[in-house]
Amino acid sequence: MRVIVWLVEGTWPACVDAVRTHAPNASEVVLLHVTGPDVPGVAHGAYAGLLGRGHPERDPGNRLEALGGSSAAELLTAAAERLGRPCTREERTGRVERAVVAAAEGADLLVLARDGDRSRLGPHSLGPAVRFAVDHAPCPVLLVWPEPAPDLGTIPPPPPHHH
Repeated sequence: MRVIVWLVEGTWPACVDAVRTHAPNASEVVLLHVTGPDVPGVAHGAYAGLLGRGHPERDPGNRLEALGGSSAAELLTAAAERLGRPCTREERTGRVERAVVAAAEGADLLVLARDGDRSRLGPHSLGPAVRFAVDHAPCPVLLVWPEPAPDLGTIPPPPPHHH
């Protein structure tokens, strides 16, 4: 069994714990972190457009790329330690939701956490990237709550019946 675990800052421990609980010990586990291109790209563009003519060494986008890489490596290391069994660590960059779906090709399970409004049950508990991954994953998906799930009383009432 090949299990892809999408790790995101703030919710990754729940995903790792779900693998420890639900995936057989003999599973091939891939810890995946995806860095989107947007933050360094915005910094590069802002600097070039406003301040950077003639001083590329001062471009803050380069520093943000380096920080993102070290942050991803630290997160992957922490996740591997929490998992406590052999795994592969994979870093990707690009459109996050599409990179996750691509990584899930050929997998037997994709594990990911809710990233939207987690104060109540319902579709708003999924942000756009997770919604895309759930809708397009080419394998079964295990969707976990990063903390205990809200109470059933948080489900909104049904709409009024129309005749």
